[in-house]
Amino acid sequence: MSWFETINPVIQAFIATLFTWAITALGSLVVCFFKEVNKKVLNTILGFSAGVMIAASFWSLLSPAIDLSAELGYIVWLLPATGFIIGGLFVLLSDRFLDNVLKNRKNLRNADSLRRSILLISAITIHNIPEGMAIGVAFGGIASGVPGMTLIGAIMLAVGIGIQNFPEGAAVSLPLRNEGFSRFKSFMFGQASALVEPISAVIGVILVLTIRSILPFLLSFAAGAMIAVAARELLPESITENKNLATLGLIFGFVLMMVLDVALG
Repeated sequence: MSWFETINPVIQAFIATLFTWAITALGSLVVCFFKEVNKKVLNTILGFSAGVMIAASFWSLLSPAIDLSAELGYIVWLLPATGFIIGGLFVLLSDRFLDNVLKNRKNLRNADSLRRSILLISAITIHNIPEGMAIGVAFGGIASGVPGMTLIGAIMLAVGIGIQNFPEGAAVSLPLRNEGFSRFKSFMFGQASALVEPISAVIGVILVLTIRSILPFLLSFAAGAMIAVAARELLPESITENKNLATLGLIFGFVLMMVLDVALG
């Protein structure tokens, strides 16, 4: 940990998102061994990840954005509220656009397996962009000296995103296998869907370090995106099989993130 604290924040964010990519690759690797993932295990993992991300959205992103707004002399709530709303809308509108594209393609008579597969990969890839940026913003905020932002909080945010990337990797590779792709190609496309996370993380760090005046907006944008991902993707999926397991996973993930960020940060 002491070594990690001393390196450049761009490298920190890049390493953190290499971890999230690796977990995606691990999820994609499921296609080599299983035809599907146990639903109860998957739901618990999704609930846990949602809890971590919800807690991180406040303690690691939104609360520091409010504190920094006060430090910079802004209206305390304005940029955090605006960024949070726009971050959430970005995820919702991106998903809506992709849903419409998928729906239109399904209605075409000549929509073949390759086209459906490309659309599936595109959907997951675009979905990963705000997640990578959130990690980059978190590490950049620490380097900028934002009050309330901690290294353990940024690391746990990456851990939470990484955990929820496991089922995303499987969600790409398993359908591709069913479409007739080889196990190797299914795995390669699955892991490639998360390659945008290191790229967007580096962009997030650079924005934070070069434009401090808009940092409250960037932090709250990332928080809004995280809440939207949890509400739209993780929570609905987690309660499909066993609500109790998903709820317990969410509670444990939330409390773990809170304790690590507040008590140890």
